[in-house]
Amino acid sequence: MIFTFIMSFPNKFDDHALIALLKEDNQLAYTEIFEKYSKVLINHAYKILGNQDEANDIVQEVFLTIWNKRHELAITGSLSSYLYKAVKNKILNHIAHEKVISRYADSISIFIENDYTFADSNLREKELEAVIAKEIALLPEKMREVFLLRKVDELSYEEIALQLNITDKTAKQQVYNSVKILRVKLKSFLTVFVC
Repeated sequence: MIFTFIMSFPNKFDDHALIALLKEDNQLAYTEIFEKYSKVLINHAYKILGNQDEANDIVQEVFLTIWNKRHELAITGSLSSYLYKAVKNKILNHIAHEKVISRYADSISIFIENDYTFADSNLREKELEAVIAKEIALLPEKMREVFLLRKVDELSYEEIALQLNITDKTAKQQVYNSVKILRVKLKSFLTVFVC
């Protein structure tokens, strides 16, 4: 009965009612939220990224996360604000991720030119970029966030601590741990990587 009602009168449900239905695994509520907000969010993402495919992917990821974490959703303000913030965070992570890969690729290029000769180095460099991206993505969420703020946004430990509501000592430890993990992972890859 509720399913038919949503399909017949989708605008009769406010966002809070849709979220409540979503938490009860109601796919039609999810579809209604998607149809209501996806286009405006894609336009918003496109204005920032300047790439339609990336904008689509970002918004798709946000909605996929919302569905996968529907039981844990804690939306205190408006749904639209929550969605805009989620898209903004995904965009920032995407941009940061691209910057990190680019920086590591540049470092590895210098390393390659100065110390080693590679067969088919362009292909190998692409492989290494993919490994770096994967390893950064595999870092625990909070550790990855601190790492990107420090290494990409170049924030001080004090700024990171203030932004994330943690101590600067915790921020330093998270960066130290993430660098240690990445070094181990990349070192083992480089031993295979070198001809």
